[in-house]
Amino acid sequence: MDEKDLLRRIHSLVDEEHRLRDSAEHTAETRTRMNDLEAQLDQCWDLLRQRRARRQYDEDPDAAQVRPKSEVEGYLQ
Repeated sequence: MDEKDLLRRIHSLVDEEHRLRDSAEHTAETRTRMNDLEAQLDQCWDLLRQRRARRQYDEDPDAAQVRPKSEVEGYLQ
């Protein structure tokens, strides 16, 4: 996935998250989906950062790998 595709994916996930947050219905299913979206977004942002760091240090950005949700969810902000 190149950077443009990755950014499109991030924007798509953010749009869906906003739609869910703005809806009046917040069921258990909706909350589960929002949690899943947040985890996917964390993975996408992590991958984007990896790609940019690799490019900055003259490494192959395509060698960046999606890290497991459990790993990226554990990062401290």
